[in-house]
Amino acid sequence: MIVPWQQIDPETLENLIREFVLREGTDYGDHEIPLQQKVDQVKHQIQTGDAVVFYSELHETVDIKLKHQ
Repeated sequence: MIVPWQQIDPETLENLIREFVLREGTDYGDHEIPLQQKVDQVKHQIQTGDAVVFYSELHETVDIKLKHQ
């Protein structure tokens, strides 16, 4: 089930995004991107509709997924 990000408390949304970014693993690019910048990028994707907050009733978990997934 897709959860509208506007209905999530801003602090909770920030924590969900931070946990998602930390779970995604290590950067192997030319330079490390600061954590807050990654969080801001994911938040922007959610706000523009490119990514969604997804709640699994079966597993009782919350995840962030690209909209086309």
